[in-house]
Amino acid sequence: MTKTAVIIVAAGRGTRAGGTLPKQWQVLKGAAASLRVIDHSIARCRAQVDNIVVVHHPDDLDLAQSLENVTLVCGGATRAASVRAGLEALVGLGIDRVLIHDAARALVPDAVIEGVKSALTHHQGAAPALAVTDALWRGAVSQDATETGSFVDGTQDRSGLFRAQTPQGFAFEAILAAHRSYQGEAADDVEVARAAGLKVAITRGAEENFKITHPEDFARASALLRQKEQETTQMDIRLGNGYDVHRFGEGDHVWLCGVEVPHGRSLQGHSDADVGMHALTDAIYGALARGDIGQHFPPSDPQWKGAESHIFLRHAIELAREMGYELMNCDVTLVCERPKVGPHAQAMRAALAEIMNVDVEKVSVKATTSERLGFTGREEGIASLATAALIRTA
Repeated sequence: MTKTAVIIVAAGRGTRAGGTLPKQWQVLKGAAASLRVIDHSIARCRAQVDNIVVVHHPDDLDLAQSLENVTLVCGGATRAASVRAGLEALVGLGIDRVLIHDAARALVPDAVIEGVKSALTHHQGAAPALAVTDALWRGAVSQDATETGSFVDGTQDRSGLFRAQTPQGFAFEAILAAHRSYQGEAADDVEVARAAGLKVAITRGAEENFKITHPEDFARASALLRQKEQETTQMDIRLGNGYDVHRFGEGDHVWLCGVEVPHGRSLQGHSDADVGMHALTDAIYGALARGDIGQHFPPSDPQWKGAESHIFLRHAIELAREMGYELMNCDVTLVCERPKVGPHAQAMRAALAEIMNVDVEKVSVKATTSERLGFTGREEGIASLATAALIRTA
């Protein structure tokens, strides 16, 4: 499976934007929530990549440490140096392709990111852009122009000119080698790539994917954010289903929906084999169209050996919130002859609600038997089915 990372470049000072903090750390106000510019940028990218690296200025370490589930890297004296630092942090992680994104482009649409990723299946580089449609002038500085300081000195043909955007995507090893050999500063990573002989495909950009640069850009971005929130909160409901099975082995208890239940045998699995929590986690991932537990926490990775399943469920619900969704309700059904679930059902509901930080009334846990039929009827294991309903809130 192709592994993709994103480097979010946030090491600049952004002085033209005004304010007491660099622009990437300033708050961008929407209708439903007020998040920092960088929080929006990370949320837009998170669902489409496997790793996130944030390159920050040395003076911003305290601010950067508030970010969750990202790798923090200290930036360099130039943008090119900062990007290289981010690339070096990904070495050895099995990354196939990398997206490099400006933190100040907080409203990048999913379609722009998807377009770059799609182009990378055929090209070593791809970047979004918009064709220049306005007339272009050249200006000459003059003391006679009292208000602007310059006069029109000529025109420029706009044919074949584009306004560059990010994320700019590349084959990882190719852009790493390009940055290692590049000297000096560059306008962007396309310039670095082309200097190394890489061909870069142009993909479709978007007007809303503008770079926050000046104070008035915050008002523009907030207005677009509010408009988007209003459009997407019109009954945007998603449903997902999950199903999981674990067999019995030696032991004296089972973990079911976050509760340790005494039993003559234990469920076997790569993690703690909490079959109910696994099914619910997959239901949430399914509602988001973001794969399953195995995609996010591969069983081939030894770090997840014996892992507690609340790690998986918490990741799923946090991903939902990052994508702008909240849990409406969920329903988990455990299929087994024994142990008896009824005496523990309320504790299971409470455990799941606490992990997901939702009201317990949104969580249902129940059990049934298979009338002594099949592997559950023969008490060889336990199966679980789950349904989750999500509603967009942001």
